[in-house]
Amino acid sequence: MKKRMSLLLVFAIIFTAFVGCNKNGDDTTKGYKNKVETIRFLNSNPELADEYEHIVAAYKDETGVQVIVETASSNTYESTLKAKMATSDAPTIFQINGPKGYATWKGYCAELSKTKLYSILADKSLAVSNNDDVHGIPYAIEGYGIIYNQAITDMYFEMSGRESGVNSMSEINTFAEIKGVVEEMTAKKADLNIDGVFASTSLKSGEDWRWQTQLANVPLYYEFKTNNINLTSDQTNKINFKYSENYKNIFDLYINNSTVDPRLLGSKSVDDSMAEFALGECVMIQNGNWAWGQISGISGNTVEAEDIKFLPIFIGVEDEGNQGLCIGTENFLCINSKATEDELKAADEFLYWLYSSEKGKSFVTNALGFITPFSTFDDNEKPTDPLAQEVIKWVEKGGVATVPWNFTVFPSQTFKDDFGSALLQYAQGSMTWEEVTKIVVETWKTESDLAAG
Repeated sequence: MKKRMSLLLVFAIIFTAFVGCNKNGDDTTKGYKNKVETIRFLNSNPELADEYEHIVAAYKDETGVQVIVETASSNTYESTLKAKMATSDAPTIFQINGPKGYATWKGYCAELSKTKLYSILADKSLAVSNNDDVHGIPYAIEGYGIIYNQAITDMYFEMSGRESGVNSMSEINTFAEIKGVVEEMTAKKADLNIDGVFASTSLKSGEDWRWQTQLANVPLYYEFKTNNINLTSDQTNKINFKYSENYKNIFDLYINNSTVDPRLLGSKSVDDSMAEFALGECVMIQNGNWAWGQISGISGNTVEAEDIKFLPIFIGVEDEGNQGLCIGTENFLCINSKATEDELKAADEFLYWLYSSEKGKSFVTNALGFITPFSTFDDNEKPTDPLAQEVIKWVEKGGVATVPWNFTVFPSQTFKDDFGSALLQYAQGSMTWEEVTKIVVETWKTESDLAAG
């Protein structure tokens, strides 16, 4: 009897071990769902809170892993993240707003170059990197440049007696070429039935962000690039506005070939300029892909979706022939370096599922509404509005250097406001360009010093 009991006990142990091994084997083939049961995600977009709840419910049903989404209230993300990082419930996945965000949270940003998520990033230059290490991966992108109405540019190119030497918008890849086309179109504006080539440059206080931030990004991108500046360091605490004259090149082109006198630009809003474009009163306007809703929503809009195109913002620097649109984001995904190795893998598995699986991609496109920078999305899984399609085309275009959103390192809103005020005074003739340049350089330094304490 003792021998039989011993044999039964041995068989029971073997059976239990076999079942346990088999269970672990099954889990390994499905990811990390039993190694890690829960990970946390701190979301910075309150308007997407409900959508993320649906996403993580679907992920749990499929994998068994629970992703707890906590959402910060509007304008409280940084303070919420700081509070959460100090607890045992710190997020496994969180977000930063770019190089400055990385400088604040670099002690918590895991190195991501070996992750599945990074492997599907179409344009690796969009990531937040420190030397060869990757610490932030963009999950949604936007782009801006010069939007133009191809119906009118085609009309111009069909005219006889043109002297610009350019035969289509696709040939333009330098400032000199766009300047020649714009100035000749201005001379022929009566024949083109337009009030000006560019929409009014909105320099009203609070409406000037396209110039003191987005346009300023282009010359400062070249300055940082030329000087090999590490955007995650205090090297960005001062600038010399090296390409100030190049900024002046494109700004003068805007205001001197506009629908209104430059002295009147202080009364113009973004809505005014978007209406001018939508109604066919001008040919071009600087803005981003988010502007399609404004264009299509304006009563009396005459611009067809198929005629909406993008051109890069050329400013006359050397070797700008392969320059693309300004494409980027202020939203980058990070994985907490303080998490365990299994939690890091589980976080990567969830993000990879979201941006590569059929179900995950459906959520991204239809619920979150992102233009994503990932190679896993085919044409049927991308936004359909014409400006979003243009951004995607430029992202995927070979041999083109995207201009990243380096304005994420601008020191403060005060700097932007002072720059915008100086631009208005310059347009009105009450300030020289040398004075504008001095204000830009000095205010940048002052505001950077204040931010550094």
